[in-house]
Amino acid sequence: MRGLTGRSRTTGRGGGLTGWAAGSTAMAGLAALGLFTVSCSTGGTGTRDEGPAGTQPVAQVTPSATTPPTGKSVQRVDAVQLVKRDPRVSERVRTDLKPCTGHEYPVDASYGTLTGGSSADVVVNVMTCGDSVGVGTYVYRARSDGTYQNVFTTEQPAVYGTIDRGDLVVTTQVYEKKDAVAYPSGDEVVTYRWSGNRFNEHDRVHNDFNRAVGNGEAEFPEPADPTTN
Repeated sequence: MRGLTGRSRTTGRGGGLTGWAAGSTAMAGLAALGLFTVSCSTGGTGTRDEGPAGTQPVAQVTPSATTPPTGKSVQRVDAVQLVKRDPRVSERVRTDLKPCTGHEYPVDASYGTLTGGSSADVVVNVMTCGDSVGVGTYVYRARSDGTYQNVFTTEQPAVYGTIDRGDLVVTTQVYEKKDAVAYPSGDEVVTYRWSGNRFNEHDRVHNDFNRAVGNGEAEFPEPADPTTN
């Protein structure tokens, strides 16, 4: 997983959104980012949208289809244009989404099975340039006419979504006020599963990170031979 920094499971590459200001709370005190407000589903989770999929097409793409071992076709999409043309993406994200260098945008795209459609679903993560911190995660479901439908949106600091064995896994770094970008206090890992026409929360894990490590250099001990009974 990419786009999250510090001791999380992700390593980001440079990307670029400018104009993100700090907006920390107990759950997100990242000094370089601000919280977004988007349409929310019931359940009080704020920025996450787990509701039924909308009916408005997002973008028309020219598919370049390949067939993975599962037999489900993968259509590579222009993830940048998918986000920019999506009315469910906040105006701020669409406006600030610009190349970091040359034609390289801070956008990652993953393809896999999430919603059980005939074609692979697309998970798009938008990040910042300087720190590769995720600012938005979106899931798009392919339609038969070649358009893509936004079926999941979350926009908040230090968020990154991945596909894990058919589930959508969204990780959000947790920052306290004095945390550096590279050293969050912990993270929230939420697993969503598709049911009917929407994503529902299936599992949630909170991790608190050890604050005493990561400030110096140390040598790794010599590996020991495995023991058997």
